[in-house]
Amino acid sequence: MLLDQQVFNIIHGLANVNGILDIVGVFFAQYAAYVLAIVAIFLIFKEKKWKKKIYFFSLVSLSVILSRGIITEVIRFFYHSPRPFVALGFKPLLYDYAYSFPSGHMAAYLALSLAIFYLNKKAGYWFFGTTFLIGMARIFVGVHWPSDILGGVIIAILSFYLIKYLLFYSEKKEAPPQTE
Repeated sequence: MLLDQQVFNIIHGLANVNGILDIVGVFFAQYAAYVLAIVAIFLIFKEKKWKKKIYFFSLVSLSVILSRGIITEVIRFFYHSPRPFVALGFKPLLYDYAYSFPSGHMAAYLALSLAIFYLNKKAGYWFFGTTFLIGMARIFVGVHWPSDILGGVIIAILSFYLIKYLLFYSEKKEAPPQTE
């Protein structure tokens, strides 16, 4: 917890120092996620083959639903971690009143980034970079601890690979037998 607060203090200590940096931080903490979602939808529907389009849509949506909608919410139901601005008593650049751990933004958008990377490596790198900035911005604006971000990362990775395995397994199971 001490290391968590020390890292938080370093990153959040940059807030309210420069107005432009604050605007950029708020953009990435709150609005960049919408850009990623729109670009992801575009990339999925840009796929020409229907089977691939459905597979990638399933991979993206199920990974995000599992990581953000199920695992994150189950953890928050049982573990109540206060947001940094609540625990430390300061005014953040943004307000978010749900429990802090794990970061729902990281769980959702890293799962999305992993799925996009699987679909399109070049776009995936941009998604990873933007997701990293979203995570740092959530700390910067004062709504997450670094451990919240790390928790979201772990959940996203596990969710993505579980869904990828299940989709791959179900696809192999349904494939017609090979004839010689």
